[in-house]
Amino acid sequence: MTDGYLWFEGLPFPSIDYSYEGLKEACTKFVIKDEDTVMVSYPKSGTHWLIEILCLIHSKGDTTWIRSVSIWDRAPWLEIDTGYKLLKEREGPRFLTSHLPFHLFPKSFFTSKAKVIYIMRNPKDVLVSGYYYWTTTKFSKKPESLEQYFQWFLQGYVPYGSWFEHIRGWMSMRDRENVLLLSYEELQKDPRSTIEEICQFLGKKLNPEELDSVLKNSSFHVMKENKMSNLETLPETYVDKDFKITRKGICGDWKNHLTVAQAEALDKLYQEKMLGFPKELFPWE
Repeated sequence: MTDGYLWFEGLPFPSIDYSYEGLKEACTKFVIKDEDTVMVSYPKSGTHWLIEILCLIHSKGDTTWIRSVSIWDRAPWLEIDTGYKLLKEREGPRFLTSHLPFHLFPKSFFTSKAKVIYIMRNPKDVLVSGYYYWTTTKFSKKPESLEQYFQWFLQGYVPYGSWFEHIRGWMSMRDRENVLLLSYEELQKDPRSTIEEICQFLGKKLNPEELDSVLKNSSFHVMKENKMSNLETLPETYVDKDFKITRKGICGDWKNHLTVAQAEALDKLYQEKMLGFPKELFPWE
């Protein structure tokens, strides 16, 4: 480990609860089964929100599970040592979560019928949310300022590397039947329709009351108060005091933080890196 990161295959990873051996085993040996449901994202793209929705769909709106079992236990992280251990011991259909880029994802997935949901978000909001997250956790290198983090983000010198490469890699799977592409923005704009789309993708049928419960209990305000979902139960060896995963839960907060010059620099890089992808794939300006 150097400079506050754990480096694996040329990418920086958080340094707590990650190991070189664990990452290597997760990426090369883990077997994804046909009945698994996998949630993938670049960090700070709405991952916890998606997990909560899937757990509530699974329980048909019953809140017992989400209020009694921590979110990282319900859908363990594949590449984190503790999550990997949980997944290896788990029988039957599993929920699993990952921030792994496409090229490091277990090869077993590509021959499986496992359902994968990839959620993405406006990179400007990802950047701002990431800044606040990494400055209040002890997982990896802390930026001294938003300006410093902005430069790191553009260079891909942040946990899991470049946002652009992550998106580009997973976009190559967008036409597969067992892959569903979602965005934080459409989930914000029309949560009911998006949840119905997820249900259809997973082959789950909910009655109107069950759907209402999923909507209500996966809302930002309810999640913020649920200590099993807001990471409030994480020990202080991982996070600062009073840490919560839920900060604002809105779209466009970047406008309150980035300068005009920063926004323009990010736009320029975006145009270069995302060249060739249809604009309608990305529901942000």
